[in-house]
Amino acid sequence: MKKWIPWIAMGLAAAYALAGLGRPKYGTDLDWVGVGELPVLQGGRLKPLDTVARNTLLTFRGKQTLRSEEGTTSALEWLLRALADPGRADKDKVFVIHDPDVLGLLGFQVKDKYFSFDDMGPHLERIRDQAERASKIESKQRTRFQGAVLNLHERLMTYQMLRHTVQDPASESFPSDIRAFVGKLGPGREALRASGGKPRAEDPAIAALADSFTRFQLMAQAGYFRFLPPLAGEGKDDWRNMGEGLLVSLSSGEIHPLAGRYAAMMEAFRKGDKGAFAAELAAIREYLGAHHAGVLRQMGHEFTFNHAGPFYRGIVLYVMAFLLVCFSWLRWSDVLGKAAYRVLLVAFVVHTLGLVARVVLQGRPPVTNLYSSAVFVGWAAVLMAVVIEALFRRGFATAAAAVTGFVTLIIAHHLASTGDTMEMMRAVLDSNFWLGTHVVTITIGYSATFLAGGLAHIYILRGVFSRSFSAEAAKSVAQMVYGVVCFSLLFTFVGTVLGGIWADQSWGRFWGWDPKENGALLIVLWDAIALHARSGNHVGEKGFMVMAVFGNIITAISWFGVNMLGIGLHSYGFMDAALFWLVTFILSQWAVMFIGSLPDRKWKSPVGAAA
Repeated sequence: MKKWIPWIAMGLAAAYALAGLGRPKYGTDLDWVGVGELPVLQGGRLKPLDTVARNTLLTFRGKQTLRSEEGTTSALEWLLRALADPGRADKDKVFVIHDPDVLGLLGFQVKDKYFSFDDMGPHLERIRDQAERASKIESKQRTRFQGAVLNLHERLMTYQMLRHTVQDPASESFPSDIRAFVGKLGPGREALRASGGKPRAEDPAIAALADSFTRFQLMAQAGYFRFLPPLAGEGKDDWRNMGEGLLVSLSSGEIHPLAGRYAAMMEAFRKGDKGAFAAELAAIREYLGAHHAGVLRQMGHEFTFNHAGPFYRGIVLYVMAFLLVCFSWLRWSDVLGKAAYRVLLVAFVVHTLGLVARVVLQGRPPVTNLYSSAVFVGWAAVLMAVVIEALFRRGFATAAAAVTGFVTLIIAHHLASTGDTMEMMRAVLDSNFWLGTHVVTITIGYSATFLAGGLAHIYILRGVFSRSFSAEAAKSVAQMVYGVVCFSLLFTFVGTVLGGIWADQSWGRFWGWDPKENGALLIVLWDAIALHARSGNHVGEKGFMVMAVFGNIITAISWFGVNMLGIGLHSYGFMDAALFWLVTFILSQWAVMFIGSLPDRKWKSPVGAAA
């Protein structure tokens, strides 16, 4: 029976991974897949409505689902409610507030943390005043309270923009308003032409048109995203929101063919008319399929990627692999070790497919921002560990890979709360060649350094706290660490040189002692120092492990820390909130280094005497 355990574990892992490819389940029988795939332009790129829903609710609430007494509501259903039925959506508790000073400002109980727009209504002016004060202060100088109230104000503004994106929230029936506008359009345009460019406000036809113009202009300015696609002869980026789509008819004489469809679909959703909703959705998709088939197909791919959630599933599988390898050190080492390795392979395949999917969807190399760098660092570290484990078969590389994969994907998961992870590129990064050479190369160097540090953790912690860590096993881990540090030195050096070439082309100088450049150089120098110290017998195995752990600190500072200084040409795409976790990580590494520096008599395993 034991011989089947590795295959059973692998089969369960694969079944869990494939479960993400099933059709999504929602609380109602509407065609949510069809709705979720509808294309919109937001944040400078085309994305499915499902992506906007997930990112927006994640930014508001910190989660991609809304839980209430009525049950669990998906992000997509919540968004449609906010667009179509603002009066009802205003009661949804979608805003999370953690800061006690902000809660005190608004008179809320500290024990509460989720609030609705209706809850915020009486306090909007106070929030706006505090946000205006905070916005005048440089971000680095803001207090925790100022940062929190500014963030809350931005979320409230976004919500109000959502309410104006598809319809006028004050309207009782926006499709009727559109039909009335169409009736005014012809006479109004005739009156404008007859006025010879000097319209008279007292002209009833012009006055009627002016009233609609004011309403639609507000919608055009406030709309959060654009969902009306370009018409024939227009550019690929000429998408419009509802207000813009209606205003342009003043010159063309005709409203956008999908404007009325979207308005009718939203009214059908608000009234609960499933038949009318399905008919309007089918008509919208038919139009998009006829005129923008490629875009609709791309939205379908991103929707599938969102639902599959490969990186979340990868997190679960990495935990499963780590637990199995830990159990293998206690009992059934061969059987559970094989099971852990096979689960790790499944996790790596899921991680790989997610990474490839992002590359295809973005049309960019795998590293374009902080989120993608976390995903790629974990992937490259796991790849190296898979190869190492295939050579040594001791489980140590499996454990290091599982931890590294888990931690990096957790980092990416929390970074996703800032919004769209496939956002538009900054101008300095907008080069596929250098993203595919310098950035990928230097990031592989990061991966190798963290993997070496992870293996060194196993050496130190098992050596100090376990009696089962033999001198032979310790020697194997030391060989792994030495090889990985060599690999890291190669890639960080080449990546740093390529970065200098890129800087010369972008900024006219090869090296400028920018904090990010200094951080990359520190990794190269530390790897070189560690290898020299070990090869010259200036440190033993234990000392080399401690130096490998310190490499984690240097790499983390180069990866995250230098960007928090707010100076230099590379200070972009990072969060001040990461400072706490960076400091926590550094302190944890110092703790492991202290443990590794304990005298031999404190080590339970024979490693201390053998090193």
